[in-house]
Amino acid sequence: MHRTGRLYGQFETLEQQKETAALGMWVFLVTEVLFFGGLFLAYTVNRSAFSTAFGAGSNTLDIKLGGFNTVVLIMSSLTMAMAVWSAQVGKKKLVSIFLIATLGLGTIFLGVKVIEYKQKFDHHLIPGLGFDMRYRSEHPTATDDPKEMAIEKEEVEKTFAVDPDTNAHGQLYFSLYFAMTGLHALHMIVGAGLLVWLIKGSFAGRFTPQYNTPVEIVGLYWHFVDIVWIYLFPLLYLIDRHR
Repeated sequence: MHRTGRLYGQFETLEQQKETAALGMWVFLVTEVLFFGGLFLAYTVNRSAFSTAFGAGSNTLDIKLGGFNTVVLIMSSLTMAMAVWSAQVGKKKLVSIFLIATLGLGTIFLGVKVIEYKQKFDHHLIPGLGFDMRYRSEHPTATDDPKEMAIEKEEVEKTFAVDPDTNAHGQLYFSLYFAMTGLHALHMIVGAGLLVWLIKGSFAGRFTPQYNTPVEIVGLYWHFVDIVWIYLFPLLYLIDRHR
């Protein structure tokens, strides 16, 4: 395979090359839908069977951090769309600026997920031998609001009264939580790597109105990852949300 300028040898025109690349990305995204679909199906079945424990698990998540991350990803979709537009109209400096902004927002998202994961570790909500839905309410820290902890403890006890196997069923919720958000985070990391590659190309002035296929294709991937989170946020954070 060889290239003539920015055109690969097996293509006759840049337009043909662009259409082929777009088709390939859409086929890839369909396989990703099937991939995530298996997790969504497992979530649906288990949530239906163990709704009480799933609701209790959801209420342990920090909705402020989750909401903040949702806003961050929506903003990153905007900056990615602006990067694609800038490449299409030949605004080379803006391409770099918007790609860097998208990368920065993606990095913020991943940083917040690290904070959330640490919270789950500190509260003994990692599936395994040490898992305990009661741990946080029974071991408040100096920074916790006593009234809030009292309410949380009362709600946890109500959950155990309805479902004595809350710890076992809660582990199903958090197993799915870490699987779904972890897989999403992995896609974000891959997207960040692609953005770094695009940024290097943009600094070299590679993208023009005639050739901007890489920016558009990575843009499709980034928007897909953002859309997945738009589904994950309500499914994981907003179950039985009453405070």
